[in-house]
Amino acid sequence: MNERTLLEENENRPERRTAFVARELHRLNLDIVALSETRIAGEGQLCEEGGGYTFFWKGQEPKTPRKHGVGFAVKNCMLFSLTEYPSGLNERLMTLRLNLEGNKHATVISAYAPTLLAEDQTKELFYAALDTALTAIPNEDKVILLGDFNARVGRDSDIWRGTIGKEGVGKINANGTLLLSKCVEHDLVVTNTLFRQKINLKPPGKHPRSKHWHLLDYIIVRSRDQKDVLLTRSVTGSEDCWTDHRLVYSCIRMKILTKKRNAHALKRLKFNVDSLKNDSNKLELQRCLANKLEQEYPPNSC
Repeated sequence: MNERTLLEENENRPERRTAFVARELHRLNLDIVALSETRIAGEGQLCEEGGGYTFFWKGQEPKTPRKHGVGFAVKNCMLFSLTEYPSGLNERLMTLRLNLEGNKHATVISAYAPTLLAEDQTKELFYAALDTALTAIPNEDKVILLGDFNARVGRDSDIWRGTIGKEGVGKINANGTLLLSKCVEHDLVVTNTLFRQKINLKPPGKHPRSKHWHLLDYIIVRSRDQKDVLLTRSVTGSEDCWTDHRLVYSCIRMKILTKKRNAHALKRLKFNVDSLKNDSNKLELQRCLANKLEQEYPPNSC
């Protein structure tokens, strides 16, 4: 097989879905994205250099039905801000922790909750695991809970005062009660319900039978950090990535710890020039430099 045949085969090879998704995320200029119902077995990561994102996932064990699954897509330039790579608690929960300026941190959770028709025991196990994850987060950390909760939280802000705002959609269901109860327990607020906007920018999930859009995917933060959330809304057009859900976008004001040159370390760095006062050391340095230059630029290279 010649080189041309190999090149033609590479050109005809189907593009990885992660590459397509990475390009879409790059177009939207998103830093961290929670992924739900990935249906990828095991736990792993994949870097899409061309798209500029690294994907992390946690699914069920290999040789088991490929269902559920959660993950993250993180912009490559932000990987250095992570305290460690994302960790999967189970096939429905995954966490990562960000370094913020001022020696502060933010813990992000990607979640995929059971559907309304799931068994009660399955729901109890999910919310017990979520409760464990939230309890383990240091009180000083910011919390950002993202994902598909398969729940409708409704718009009764009088009953759920401080947990949802006045811009909710539809009526609450049993899964919504479970989610809001957990939010009350950990003093969290559903940011999707805080902002007044066009109705088509609110509900991100489409019912498989009725084809009606419902509010099922949420971005949830601590109540004390509500002021840091500038906007939460759905992104129209993002449902093209093999999903019946629109991407939910939130702009959150946080100062991520950036890479800085260590000025103190540079100031401490000194060269021992005193050793060059010795003639033998000076000749040895000249010889090493001459050999290095000859290797890099051979005499007949021009």
